[in-house]
Amino acid sequence: MSISLKSKTAPTIPDGAPRDDWGSFDRTTSRWGAITMLAAMIVMIGGPAIVAGMLDVPPGWVIGGVALLAISFGTIWVIEPLSYFPVLGPASMYQAFMIGNISNKLLPAAIVAQSAVDARAGTRKGQLAASLAICGAATTHLAALLVFVGILGTWVVGMVPDSIVLVIQTYALPAIMGAVIVQMVVSNPNWTILATAIVMGAVAVIVLPLIVPALGAFAVAISVVLTIAAAVVITRNRKSASAEEPEAPKEHIA
Repeated sequence: MSISLKSKTAPTIPDGAPRDDWGSFDRTTSRWGAITMLAAMIVMIGGPAIVAGMLDVPPGWVIGGVALLAISFGTIWVIEPLSYFPVLGPASMYQAFMIGNISNKLLPAAIVAQSAVDARAGTRKGQLAASLAICGAATTHLAALLVFVGILGTWVVGMVPDSIVLVIQTYALPAIMGAVIVQMVVSNPNWTILATAIVMGAVAVIVLPLIVPALGAFAVAISVVLTIAAAVVITRNRKSASAEEPEAPKEHIA
Protein backbone atom coordinates (compact mmCIF):
# COMPACT_ATOMS: atom_id res chain seq x y z
CA MET A 1 0.00 0.00 0.00
CA SER A 2 1.37 3.40 -0.94
CA ILE A 3 0.63 6.53 0.98
CA SER A 4 0.60 9.84 -0.89
CA LEU A 5 2.49 12.59 0.88
CA LYS A 6 1.48 15.34 -1.54
CA SER A 7 -0.12 18.34 0.07
CA LYS A 8 -3.54 19.31 -1.19
CA THR A 9 -3.14 22.95 -0.30
CA ALA A 10 -2.48 25.54 -2.97
CA PRO A 11 1.15 26.58 -3.49
CA THR A 12 2.04 29.59 -1.43
CA ILE A 13 3.96 32.77 -2.10
CA PRO A 14 6.58 34.17 0.29
CA ASP A 15 3.97 36.19 2.19
CA GLY A 16 2.20 32.97 3.10
CA ALA A 17 -1.16 33.29 1.32
CA PRO A 18 -2.28 30.84 -1.39
CA ARG A 19 -1.55 31.95 -4.94
CA ASP A 20 -5.16 31.44 -6.01
CA ASP A 21 -6.37 33.88 -3.33
CA TRP A 22 -3.89 36.54 -4.36
CA GLY A 23 -4.70 36.03 -8.04
CA SER A 24 -8.41 36.43 -7.33
CA PHE A 25 -7.67 39.54 -5.27
CA ASP A 26 -5.63 41.08 -8.10
CA ARG A 27 -8.24 40.27 -10.73
CA THR A 28 -11.08 41.65 -8.63
CA THR A 29 -9.34 44.89 -7.72
CA SER A 30 -8.14 45.43 -11.29
CA ARG A 31 -11.61 44.88 -12.73
CA TRP A 32 -13.64 46.91 -10.24
CA GLY A 33 -10.93 49.52 -9.84
CA ALA A 34 -10.96 50.24 -13.56
CA ILE A 35 -14.77 50.28 -13.66
CA THR A 36 -15.14 52.69 -10.73
CA MET A 37 -12.37 54.98 -12.00
CA LEU A 38 -14.01 55.11 -15.44
CA ALA A 39 -17.41 55.83 -13.90
CA ALA A 40 -15.95 58.62 -11.77
CA MET A 41 -14.21 60.13 -14.78
CA ILE A 42 -17.49 60.13 -16.75
CA VAL A 43 -19.31 61.86 -13.88
CA MET A 44 -16.56 64.45 -13.34
CA ILE A 45 -16.29 65.27 -17.03
CA GLY A 46 -20.02 64.95 -17.75
CA GLY A 47 -21.08 67.57 -15.22
CA PRO A 48 -18.89 70.39 -16.54
CA ALA A 49 -19.70 69.31 -20.12
CA ILE A 50 -23.44 69.70 -19.48
CA VAL A 51 -22.92 73.11 -17.87
CA ALA A 52 -20.67 74.22 -20.74
CA GLY A 53 -23.33 73.13 -23.24
CA MET A 54 -26.08 75.00 -21.37
CA LEU A 55 -23.97 78.17 -21.30
CA ASP A 56 -22.93 77.81 -24.97
CA VAL A 57 -19.22 77.78 -24.12
CA PRO A 58 -17.18 77.51 -27.35
CA PRO A 59 -15.29 74.19 -27.65
CA GLY A 60 -12.07 76.12 -28.31
CA TRP A 61 -12.25 77.63 -24.83
CA VAL A 62 -12.57 74.18 -23.28
CA ILE A 63 -9.65 72.80 -25.28
CA GLY A 64 -7.56 75.85 -24.42
CA GLY A 65 -8.33 75.47 -20.72
CA VAL A 66 -7.40 71.79 -20.74
CA ALA A 67 -4.16 72.63 -22.56
CA LEU A 68 -3.27 75.25 -19.94
CA LEU A 69 -3.94 72.76 -17.15
CA ALA A 70 -1.77 70.17 -18.89
CA ILE A 71 1.09 72.65 -19.21
CA SER A 72 0.81 73.71 -15.56
CA PHE A 73 0.10 70.39 -13.87
CA GLY A 74 0.98 67.76 -16.48
CA THR A 75 4.15 66.73 -14.67
CA ILE A 76 2.12 65.89 -11.55
CA TRP A 77 0.06 63.43 -13.61
CA VAL A 78 3.26 61.47 -14.17
CA ILE A 79 5.05 62.09 -10.87
CA GLU A 80 2.27 61.01 -8.52
CA PRO A 81 1.62 57.50 -9.92
CA LEU A 82 5.36 56.79 -10.13
CA SER A 83 5.95 58.05 -6.59
CA TYR A 84 3.00 56.40 -4.84
CA PHE A 85 2.83 52.99 -6.53
CA PRO A 86 5.85 51.39 -4.79
CA VAL A 87 4.31 52.13 -1.38
CA LEU A 88 0.60 51.67 -2.04
CA GLY A 89 0.41 48.87 -4.60
CA PRO A 90 -2.22 48.47 -7.35
CA ALA A 91 -5.34 48.05 -5.20
CA SER A 92 -4.59 51.04 -3.00
CA MET A 93 -3.76 53.18 -6.04
CA TYR A 94 -7.37 52.87 -7.22
CA GLN A 95 -8.60 53.84 -3.76
CA ALA A 96 -6.17 56.73 -3.36
CA PHE A 97 -6.83 58.42 -6.69
CA MET A 98 -10.56 58.01 -6.21
CA ILE A 99 -10.52 59.58 -2.72
CA GLY A 100 -7.81 62.24 -3.13
CA ASN A 101 -5.60 63.97 -0.55
CA ILE A 102 -2.98 61.31 -1.14
CA SER A 103 0.20 63.02 0.00
CA ASN A 104 -1.18 64.61 3.17
CA LYS A 105 -3.64 61.91 4.31
CA LEU A 106 -3.67 58.54 2.57
CA LEU A 107 0.06 58.00 2.04
CA PRO A 108 0.95 58.79 5.69
CA ALA A 109 -1.84 56.46 6.85
CA ALA A 110 -0.56 53.64 4.63
CA ILE A 111 3.03 54.06 5.80
CA VAL A 112 2.04 54.14 9.49
CA ALA A 113 -0.08 51.00 9.02
CA GLN A 114 2.74 49.15 7.27
CA SER A 115 5.13 50.11 10.05
CA ALA A 116 2.63 49.03 12.73
CA VAL A 117 2.27 45.51 11.30
CA ASP A 118 5.95 45.26 10.31
CA ALA A 119 5.20 45.03 6.58
CA ARG A 120 7.60 46.16 3.89
CA ALA A 121 6.29 48.33 1.07
CA GLY A 122 5.81 46.38 -2.13
CA THR A 123 4.94 43.09 -0.44
CA ARG A 124 1.48 41.54 -0.33
CA LYS A 125 1.23 42.23 3.39
CA GLY A 126 2.21 45.83 2.76
CA GLN A 127 -0.44 46.19 0.04
CA LEU A 128 -3.18 44.86 2.31
CA ALA A 129 -2.06 47.12 5.15
CA ALA A 130 -2.16 50.12 2.80
CA SER A 131 -5.65 49.22 1.52
CA LEU A 132 -7.07 48.86 5.02
CA ALA A 133 -5.34 52.04 6.19
CA ILE A 134 -6.84 54.01 3.33
CA CYS A 135 -10.30 52.67 4.21
CA GLY A 136 -9.78 53.79 7.81
CA ALA A 137 -8.44 57.20 6.79
CA ALA A 138 -11.35 57.82 4.42
CA THR A 139 -13.90 56.77 7.06
CA THR A 140 -12.31 59.05 9.66
CA HIS A 141 -12.26 61.91 7.17
CA LEU A 142 -15.94 61.48 6.30
CA ALA A 143 -16.90 61.29 9.98
CA ALA A 144 -14.93 64.45 10.74
CA LEU A 145 -16.55 66.26 7.81
CA LEU A 146 -19.98 65.17 8.99
CA VAL A 147 -19.37 66.55 12.48
CA PHE A 148 -17.29 69.67 11.88
CA VAL A 149 -18.76 70.73 8.54
CA GLY A 150 -22.16 69.12 8.22
CA ILE A 151 -23.30 69.62 11.83
CA LEU A 152 -21.21 72.42 13.32
CA GLY A 153 -20.70 74.23 10.03
CA THR A 154 -18.27 77.12 10.13
CA TRP A 155 -18.80 77.78 13.83
CA VAL A 156 -15.65 75.92 14.92
CA VAL A 157 -13.55 77.41 12.12
CA GLY A 158 -14.76 80.90 13.01
CA MET A 159 -13.54 80.47 16.59
CA VAL A 160 -9.96 79.75 15.51
CA PRO A 161 -7.84 82.94 15.32
CA ASP A 162 -6.57 83.92 11.88
CA SER A 163 -2.96 83.72 13.05
CA ILE A 164 -3.36 80.07 14.00
CA VAL A 165 -5.10 79.29 10.72
CA LEU A 166 -2.18 80.89 8.84
CA VAL A 167 0.34 78.83 10.81
CA ILE A 168 -1.59 75.62 10.12
CA GLN A 169 -1.84 76.37 6.41
CA THR A 170 1.87 77.18 6.22
CA TYR A 171 3.44 74.39 8.26
CA ALA A 172 0.95 71.50 8.43
CA LEU A 173 1.77 69.87 5.09
CA PRO A 174 5.60 70.22 5.41
CA ALA A 175 5.40 68.75 8.93
CA ILE A 176 3.35 65.77 7.72
CA MET A 177 5.61 65.13 4.74
CA GLY A 178 8.75 65.43 6.88
CA ALA A 179 7.41 62.85 9.34
CA VAL A 180 6.40 60.54 6.49
CA ILE A 181 9.84 60.71 4.88
CA VAL A 182 11.60 59.98 8.17
CA GLN A 183 9.33 57.02 8.87
CA MET A 184 9.86 55.63 5.37
CA VAL A 185 13.64 55.84 5.79
CA VAL A 186 13.56 54.22 9.23
CA SER A 187 11.18 51.42 8.24
CA ASN A 188 13.03 50.60 5.00
CA PRO A 189 16.64 51.78 5.35
CA ASN A 190 18.53 51.70 2.07
CA TRP A 191 21.24 54.27 2.50
CA THR A 192 22.67 53.96 -1.02
CA ILE A 193 19.35 54.73 -2.70
CA LEU A 194 18.58 57.42 -0.09
CA ALA A 195 21.87 59.18 -0.80
CA THR A 196 21.22 58.85 -4.53
CA ALA A 197 17.75 60.39 -4.15
CA ILE A 198 19.16 63.33 -2.17
CA VAL A 199 21.86 63.99 -4.76
CA MET A 200 19.50 63.63 -7.71
CA GLY A 201 16.93 65.89 -6.07
CA ALA A 202 19.50 68.56 -5.27
CA VAL A 203 20.92 68.49 -8.79
CA ALA A 204 17.50 68.58 -10.49
CA VAL A 205 15.90 71.21 -8.23
CA ILE A 206 18.87 73.50 -7.47
CA VAL A 207 21.62 73.04 -10.06
CA LEU A 208 19.69 72.24 -13.23
CA PRO A 209 17.48 75.40 -13.21
CA LEU A 210 20.62 77.52 -12.89
CA ILE A 211 22.10 75.89 -15.98
CA VAL A 212 18.90 75.59 -18.02
CA PRO A 213 16.23 77.94 -16.58
CA ALA A 214 13.54 76.57 -18.91
CA LEU A 215 13.71 73.21 -17.10
CA GLY A 216 12.91 74.75 -13.72
CA ALA A 217 9.20 73.95 -14.05
CA PHE A 218 10.04 70.27 -14.64
CA ALA A 219 12.68 69.95 -11.92
CA VAL A 220 10.59 67.72 -9.65
CA ALA A 221 9.60 65.40 -12.50
CA ILE A 222 13.21 65.14 -13.64
CA SER A 223 14.30 64.39 -10.08
CA VAL A 224 11.75 61.58 -9.73
CA VAL A 225 12.66 60.00 -13.08
CA LEU A 226 16.40 60.20 -12.42
CA THR A 227 16.04 58.74 -8.92
CA ILE A 228 13.91 55.83 -10.14
CA ALA A 229 16.36 55.10 -12.97
CA ALA A 230 19.32 55.22 -10.58
CA ALA A 231 17.55 52.93 -8.08
CA VAL A 232 16.80 50.40 -10.82
CA VAL A 233 20.43 50.43 -12.00
CA ILE A 234 21.76 50.05 -8.44
CA THR A 235 19.40 47.16 -7.70
CA ARG A 236 20.30 45.34 -10.93
CA ASN A 237 24.02 45.77 -10.29
CA ARG A 238 23.62 44.32 -6.80
CA LYS A 239 21.70 41.33 -8.12
CA SER A 240 24.30 40.75 -10.85
CA ALA A 241 27.14 40.97 -8.34
CA SER A 242 25.45 38.52 -5.96
CA ALA A 243 24.74 36.10 -8.81
CA GLU A 244 28.36 36.15 -9.94
CA GLU A 245 29.77 35.40 -6.49
CA PRO A 246 31.00 31.79 -6.36
CA GLU A 247 29.33 29.59 -3.80
CA ALA A 248 31.45 28.48 -0.86
CA PRO A 249 32.47 24.82 -1.10
CA LYS A 250 30.40 22.58 1.11
CA GLU A 251 32.22 20.52 3.68
CA HIS A 252 31.53 16.82 3.60
CA ILE A 253 31.75 14.81 6.76
CA ALA A 254 33.00 11.31 6.20
